[in-house]
Amino acid sequence: MSELPPQINAWLVIFIGIWLQAVPFLLLGTIISSALTAFLKPQTLARFLPRHTALAVTVAGLAGIALPACECASVPTTRSLVRAGVPTAAALTFMVASPAINPVVITATAIAYTVNPRMAVARFITGLLAAIGIGLGWIWLGSPLRGVDDGSPGSACEETCGLHDHQPRTMSAMSETFRSELTHDFTQSCGFLVIGAAIAATVKVCVPTAWMQALTTNVLLEAAVLSLLAVIVALCSEADAFMAVSLTSFSPTAQLAFLAIGPVIDVKLMAMEGGAFGAGFLKRFVPLAACCCFVSAIFIGTLIFPS
Repeated sequence: MSELPPQINAWLVIFIGIWLQAVPFLLLGTIISSALTAFLKPQTLARFLPRHTALAVTVAGLAGIALPACECASVPTTRSLVRAGVPTAAALTFMVASPAINPVVITATAIAYTVNPRMAVARFITGLLAAIGIGLGWIWLGSPLRGVDDGSPGSACEETCGLHDHQPRTMSAMSETFRSELTHDFTQSCGFLVIGAAIAATVKVCVPTAWMQALTTNVLLEAAVLSLLAVIVALCSEADAFMAVSLTSFSPTAQLAFLAIGPVIDVKLMAMEGGAFGAGFLKRFVPLAACCCFVSAIFIGTLIFPS
């Protein structure tokens, strides 16, 4: 039996390595997220938030540390929080903070970046800063969420996509919700992980060194390139650090931008948000979120990873 060509061998090693390292954290994250969706009532968080919206935004951002949730559950969770009385800006802050700075994500980042332990700290600070910035920005730029706090009926997508807010009342119903959420989220996330690992392996093996050097001559350019990549590959935040660390041609600041933007505005999230809240929401939210994440990543990256 003939051996595989060296390039294919290298591609497979990188692809399988990323996938195997990321899957345990992906599974743990989806288990916790599914349990929160099934068993935790939105009113629980609402009771702990201050009445003042700006203060509620800050507390909601910090709540992301204690209540880890996967991006896949972020949209229905946001709907539930707003309907439970949480200010929209605070609910959106929690939506972007929880998948970005929860303990599972930060632990996975620390393990992925054993060669650069500062990345886990940088990711936490960047994610929290960006989430609070998004929440405060929504107070100024935002509008009511369609079908949630604008007085209009819910969208048709709510029924077909499972974006419902009815809390199951029996243990068997909650267990069934947990099982279905876990199966759906883990299967979907694994699919995106395969795509992301394949892209990372292809970049490492196939992209000429001269091209990479041209992209990395300017930190803003390389951060913009990796930000766009994060939006496209749509990796789950529990797994994205294992792809980011493999992009060794890019600076730590650019990798931080990848880690900051991915959990907030990737393609699958934008599709879910657009279906649930409408195109008007995306027109305001996406530029605001992209700006907050990118600026936070550049600022924190420059401080923690000086060139």
